[in-house]
Amino acid sequence: MTFHSIYAHGFARVAACVTTSHVADPSANAKAVLAAANACHEQSVAVAVFPELCLSGYAIEDLVKQDPLLDAVERGLAGLVEGSAALMPVLIVGAPLRFGHRIYNCAVVIHRGNVLGVVPKTYLPTYREFYEGRHFASGAGIVGETIAFGGLHAPFGVDLLFSAEDVPGLTIGVEICEDMWIPVTPASELALAGASVLINLSGSPITIGRARSRALLCQSTSARCLAAYVYSAAGAGESTTDLSWDGQTSIYENGVLLAEGERFRQSGQITTADIDLDLLRQERALMGTFDDNRRQREAFFRKVTFALKPPAADIGFLRKVERFPFVPSDESLLEQDCYEAYNIQVAGLVQRMRATGTKRVVIGVSGGLDSTHALIVAAKAVDLLGLPRENILAYTMPGFATGSESKTHALALMQALQTSWQELDIRTTATQMLKDIGHPFGRGEKVYDVTFENVQAGLRTDYLFRLANHHGGIVIGTGDLSELALGWCTYGVGDQMAHYNVNAGVPKTLIQHLIRWVISSRQFSADVNRTLGAILAAEISPELVPVEAGQKPQSTEASVGPYELQDFNLFYTLRFGMRPSKIAFMAQHAWKDVAKGEWPPAFPSDRRRAYDLPEIRRWLEVFLRRFFAFSQFKRSAMPNGPKVSAGGSLSPRGDWRAPSDSSAAAWLEDLERNVPN
Repeated sequence: MTFHSIYAHGFARVAACVTTSHVADPSANAKAVLAAANACHEQSVAVAVFPELCLSGYAIEDLVKQDPLLDAVERGLAGLVEGSAALMPVLIVGAPLRFGHRIYNCAVVIHRGNVLGVVPKTYLPTYREFYEGRHFASGAGIVGETIAFGGLHAPFGVDLLFSAEDVPGLTIGVEICEDMWIPVTPASELALAGASVLINLSGSPITIGRARSRALLCQSTSARCLAAYVYSAAGAGESTTDLSWDGQTSIYENGVLLAEGERFRQSGQITTADIDLDLLRQERALMGTFDDNRRQREAFFRKVTFALKPPAADIGFLRKVERFPFVPSDESLLEQDCYEAYNIQVAGLVQRMRATGTKRVVIGVSGGLDSTHALIVAAKAVDLLGLPRENILAYTMPGFATGSESKTHALALMQALQTSWQELDIRTTATQMLKDIGHPFGRGEKVYDVTFENVQAGLRTDYLFRLANHHGGIVIGTGDLSELALGWCTYGVGDQMAHYNVNAGVPKTLIQHLIRWVISSRQFSADVNRTLGAILAAEISPELVPVEAGQKPQSTEASVGPYELQDFNLFYTLRFGMRPSKIAFMAQHAWKDVAKGEWPPAFPSDRRRAYDLPEIRRWLEVFLRRFFAFSQFKRSAMPNGPKVSAGGSLSPRGDWRAPSDSSAAAWLEDLERNVPN
């Protein structure tokens, strides 16, 4: 496998296919299915699903009981099996088949010239427009059997799983149409038994609102079962004697819609997506209750294995990868996320103040994004508590490198919010401390090392805590999730510490959108909003190191990497425990072209950047070293603060528990071995 192959990174391509149906003409239907199968092979699809009874047609009523038709179905299947010999995809095709004394509505699983197995439909709708009980027997209770048709033999029953030997995690479970509309579905049992890719072959005639119901069931099944769910419903060409058909196709993964096809097409279609088998495996391992549920079941399944033989080369990547996994590009989703995140932060602070009886909060305001957002959270909290804004004791504390722009913004915001505010210049005290400890700067030398920086950060925090003591308040932390991940904070008496940190669960890339949402939702007055807009336009800088006239201010991102990349790395490390090589692969597809893919709403066009693989690799290495080998001790002692994102928090009392003296060697080795320079 090459780095650029999706199959090297735990992905597999699946397809939901709809062919134009030919009523009661199995030969024509088999040819259509084989043509689509060849198209799927050209796209390196691993699993291709077709509609229920697609070889005969679904709506053929009593014709399904005629031997000539059933004989033709068997001949059509034999042709499909023969035609699949050189094809990569596992084909899952609907067909009526005879077994024992009855006829069964079946899913036939075919791969490389073999029938891997046949799964009969369990639940037969015989109500309203449906009359399946007249024609078919239920597969309920059929296990351990073998079926023979057209000279072919295959395992038969509802106890079948189909597992790829050479694609870890690719295990297929099959249910048919009505099977997903009942309280306890076959898919649930299949997932607990190990199926990661659940298949539904569906007839499902269309009526008003039914497409929404199907989508809801597919999504909820994939979410509950921590699985992919591939759905294909009958479409054009089916009999419209009394019904109509829309050919709905969809692919879900862990509750997320990856792809859906056009409905009411007058020709066939193939809907494809690349599903993440690693993600599903990680989710099941993380969610222990999934396996607890499995251990309460007594069902036994036969596992049929096969060799997929996927391509080792680059076949593209058919999957939407958000540049900002903490920030959805969909406007309505982003608005909902911002509404929830802001109110989570506000509610957390309100409860902490109520619980402690605190009437005042103390906060340092630099004019940067983090302290700005923490301040507007504090303002809303005191409003909800019925306290005056004067109870917010806000301080701007210029140091040796504080810029006039950020200071102006800080002053304007504190005044616009009608807080109690004060400017405390720390330079005199900082100079004295540097002199006392024998630092060269104390002797007039221009030495701007980490001690020089941390003296300033520490003094600011020291002032805030003593001011809180003096005024009977609590210190509000402003550092964000991204800084905690990278260890970009001063430990102890520094910006790592607070009485309560409202930003601890908020990644850097989300904060700007939260501020935009606060502006657009008119949480505050127009003059507050104007200042917030100006702050959004400024560059991120810690402003700890002085610069000469004409030089660029100190840049945080020049030291720790672009936050947009580091938040990408953080999300997939923290939420899913992914290998660095896989994160690099996904980042390359998300970030390689400014013009491709969606950007979050209102994201400034002049800040849209692209990154090539060497850049991605370079900053990923920085992330791995800082996250795994350097900064855990800071997180182990972090103050309280609310979890905000489903991506996780870094609190040692929440999502992330790790030793402070661990090594990054395993992660760096994966990067070195598997990601080209």
